[in-house]
Amino acid sequence: MLCYKAQKGGALKKYHIITGGMGFIGSALLWKMNEIGIENIIVVDTPDKPDSWKNIANLKFCDIVSTYEFLRILEKNTLKKSVSGILHMGACSDTTEKNAAFLLENNYEYTKKIALWAIRNNSRFVYASSAATYGSGPDFSDDEAKLFSLKPLNIYGYSKHLFDLFAYRNGLLKKIAGLKFFNVFGPNEYHKGEMRSVIIKKFFEIQQTGCAKLFKSYRKDYPDGQQKRDFIYIKDAVNMALFVYLKPSVNGIFNIGTGIARSFNDVVRSIFKKLGKKEKIEYIEMPDSIKNSYQYFTQADISKIRKSGYKDSLFSLESAIDDYIENYLLTEDPYLKIQS
Repeated sequence: MLCYKAQKGGALKKYHIITGGMGFIGSALLWKMNEIGIENIIVVDTPDKPDSWKNIANLKFCDIVSTYEFLRILEKNTLKKSVSGILHMGACSDTTEKNAAFLLENNYEYTKKIALWAIRNNSRFVYASSAATYGSGPDFSDDEAKLFSLKPLNIYGYSKHLFDLFAYRNGLLKKIAGLKFFNVFGPNEYHKGEMRSVIIKKFFEIQQTGCAKLFKSYRKDYPDGQQKRDFIYIKDAVNMALFVYLKPSVNGIFNIGTGIARSFNDVVRSIFKKLGKKEKIEYIEMPDSIKNSYQYFTQADISKIRKSGYKDSLFSLESAIDDYIENYLLTEDPYLKIQS
């Protein structure tokens, strides 16, 4: 079933595995690996969205395996020594999911099984954590010594936090790497429904109505629309992720963000400007269901990944929105593709 074979001369060919490979970040990692010439990739996913297959339609890989079939393959050790590494992006990424048992099984237990297999088989293992583990902050440092002080605001963040703690307690972070993604946006997020970024939601809203609706603030220190997030473009996010993955000596937990918090007002003003439309913003009530778990501010401390050797410059919010709109949202084929 899987396409691992010996190369000419008898050497066993090594494969890279991306779990959640049909999803937003997973498919973007596949795209970036193709861009740098890596095609010996096995995609692992069981998509629950009908259009997620389009994320990989333009890309190159050697096989695709369902999520739980992959776990059975690992348990049987069918892959043996053919795996160079695993980029574990597969999980429930719905921050509003309330089913604790489902989240613990998918975001915690599943990750444990894959991580321990990778360590036993000397395969690189890099997994997706989340900025949701930081809760309301105010400290967004990726120093592992501070893990026990974090207080996630919902069960999604807690399910991610649990594996970070497991890896830390058992000394695994000396051998593997966790990536705390902040607010990632960009092409290939189209299938995510309500979990799509505010950028794409407001793009369509502004196009269709000429107005952008943003949540009111319920804190005196944040005016309406001035709630802030660390918005990172998907192209920067996967560059940072692959930097960590391709350097086995770079281990531990790393923030994946820009290090600069920007307001929701900044976001919609950039969209209005790119579309050449007059600014019109309406501030609306926040649903009661998210008021108590709403983050008013996030800003990644990225000094750790910088000290580890990541030197690339990052898109500004404005340049990222321009690229997203011009090269994807306003085109007939808005998906990431390999440049010919």
